[in-house]
Amino acid sequence: MKNYINVTERNFAQALLDFIEESPSAFHAVECIKQFLVPQGFRELSMNEKWSLTSGGKFFVTRNNSALIAFIVGQGEPEQHGFRLLAAHTDSPSFRVKTLPEISVEGHYLKLNVETYGGPILNTWLDRPLSLAGRIILRGESPFSPQIKLFHSDRPLLVIPNLAIHMNRKVNEGLELNKQKDMLPLLAQITEGLEKGGVLINLLAETLNCLPEDILDFDLFLCESEKGCFVGLQQEFISSSRLDDLAMIHAGMYAITQAKPSLATQVLVCFDHEECGSTSRQGAASPLLYHVLERIMLAQKKDRENYFQALEHSFLISADMAHALHPNSSEKHDPTNRPILNGGPVIKLSANQNYTTDAESSAIVTALCQLAKVPVQTFVNRSDERGGSTIGPISSTHLDIRSVDIGNPILGMHSLRELGGVKDHLAIANLISAFFETD
Repeated sequence: MKNYINVTERNFAQALLDFIEESPSAFHAVECIKQFLVPQGFRELSMNEKWSLTSGGKFFVTRNNSALIAFIVGQGEPEQHGFRLLAAHTDSPSFRVKTLPEISVEGHYLKLNVETYGGPILNTWLDRPLSLAGRIILRGESPFSPQIKLFHSDRPLLVIPNLAIHMNRKVNEGLELNKQKDMLPLLAQITEGLEKGGVLINLLAETLNCLPEDILDFDLFLCESEKGCFVGLQQEFISSSRLDDLAMIHAGMYAITQAKPSLATQVLVCFDHEECGSTSRQGAASPLLYHVLERIMLAQKKDRENYFQALEHSFLISADMAHALHPNSSEKHDPTNRPILNGGPVIKLSANQNYTTDAESSAIVTALCQLAKVPVQTFVNRSDERGGSTIGPISSTHLDIRSVDIGNPILGMHSLRELGGVKDHLAIANLISAFFETD
């Protein structure tokens, strides 16, 4: 059998799986991005200090430890060449552990009270080994300067058990799961050796080697404990959590570090909170990107008039995953726009502006794909189905620049385990590289 997947494609897809494994939360994802950027010559800037930038300089800033913007200062005048922006998001649908989370069940079991984050496919979280990941806030020298520590359990801690078919005979006829009742994960069996209260806090304190009373709060999320892998007769598919949208983060991260010098300023934008509306200070609906771009201009001794000129010469790619043709539900797709796994990046279109793509921006991406020798596909929802949206339209309400929505095709979007194509990941990285480098 001739190899359908070449070595370069497979190795790059494996690098994606490794990145996802090290990024069980948005906080971990940003830390991984930082660790990738610094050896490539990128330097972190502080938002509370004055910036001094030089042509060709590589920099990044973070917000809330869960959003990051990296950029390479262009070699041309910014008011003449503008910005090339690739925007994606660090978060994925999950369950966030609530404050005072421990619930005892008749003195026998201990479960955690959790809140749904974003729009996960609930039943895909049942009966799977789950871990916890996020950040812990510890007492600092000042109430306004707490310590922040990342946490990721090194072993499976939780499971959300299904109800046996013998107690729910109609389970295979369709079941509506209640987020407060049915989706609470089991943490432990209550025994004599188990503390009666503060079990989770004590676990965190033991892991972080601190006193339980020094833990002031936490942002903890459930995550899958099993690693992603390749599947398929030819190992042509990627099965993993959080492909949406860490695959686009990884491709953009790779592309900007490998990009050749350009007249335009190359920008990688990693927003948080896309899955719940983007309305946070680190989300796409915030002024974060607007402010960073203006500060890039000011740090080059440009004025506000130059900034608006630069926006007119700029272009934004909103990169989020797309829906691939489903082998068991092909009727759910548009009759003519039917992207497939391993068929290449997808341009997403919507007459009602759920995506920012128009004919001009679509043509630009098509031309870039041809330049990069990458196949391209299109996605449009069925006319009787309402689709989702992305950070593209949200960003367009803050930045008056040309924009397009693209992404790689996957199956099972928002499932705990999504399915993508091995060939697609390198293809979209090559497209993004062409986007950054082409003047």
